Amino acid sequence: MDLDVFVTAHRAEWERLDALLKRGRRLSGDEADELVALYQRTATHLSLIQSSAPDPLLTARLTQLVARARAAVTGTRRASWRDAVRFLTAGFPAAVYRTRHWWIPTAILSTLLAAVIGWWIGTNPEVQASIAAPQELRELTRPGGGYEAYYSSHPATSFAAQVWTNNAQAAAMCLVLGAFLCVPVLWILFLNMLNLGVGIGLMASAGRLDTFLGLILPHGLLELTAVFVAAGTGLRLGWTVVDPGPRTRRAALAQQGRAAIGMAIGLALVLFVSGVIEGFVTPSGLPTWARIAIGIAAELAFLAYVYILGGRAARAGEQGDLDESDQSAELPTAA
Repeated sequence: MDLDVFVTAHRAEWERLDALLKRGRRLSGDEADELVALYQRTATHLSLIQSSAPDPLLTARLTQLVARARAAVTGTRRASWRDAVRFLTAGFPAAVYRTRHWWIPTAILSTLLAAVIGWWIGTNPEVQASIAAPQELRELTRPGGGYEAYYSSHPATSFAAQVWTNNAQAAAMCLVLGAFLCVPVLWILFLNMLNLGVGIGLMASAGRLDTFLGLILPHGLLELTAVFVAAGTGLRLGWTVVDPGPRTRRAALAQQGRAAIGMAIGLALVLFVSGVIEGFVTPSGLPTWARIAIGIAAELAFLAYVYILGGRAARAGEQGDLDESDQSAELPTAA
């Protein structure tokens, strides 16, 4: 492409579009139609320049012009309570439902890994000795020891807030770092399963596995499910880098990235519920069966929320993404 010839041929259109935009709402019907047509042509011009003859100054100018034109054509709107309700009843559960083929295998494999690590530690005294001295291990696993005292070490409110913050950060890291070809997500998952496996192995070796499960299950079912959902979404985002499908890599990453941001908000709410259970239910004086029953009820409620509301929304076409009118314009790709 001869850039000078191209600019000479289309400068008048760009200047006319700029002039129409400066007039704001004072446009006749014909001028409004003209603005839309010029916006579409200018977007195509920008795509051609970016792909055939990239020029930083011209690209910046046309990008700004196209953005202004799009705002004028589509308008702007403010988020409302209706958006929040739609997100909670359709967008978020549909996004979780659509990624189930990623987070369910992630959950199964991760749980098996934690069980294997726990079995390996619990049946090998030499491995236990490499973790800590015998006296330290007894202090951790005895009645009222480190594992049990952890859940009552702080006031329930501050403990729940701390747990929620830590878990939300872990989930956010899985979502954000997934774009780096999945490796950071796998490492975060491994560390979480390693910590869980160590607890299972040490408490099992002390003959107190039932006590440990009674402490973990009330909040851990929902907490780990949220982590698995975040990890599965992060892995899906990472795989999009490898295989974007029929779309451009940029467009595919943009869609998955927007869905991941929405997932982070939704999972923060799920982890808030888990944190409340961990802060108030896990260390409570309720019988073990009652605490575990609360954890199971919370987990079943979340799965029903995903599979009933989310499944229905997904089948209706909900993607867990922004409305099309709120998405950035995807420029045509030059052949």
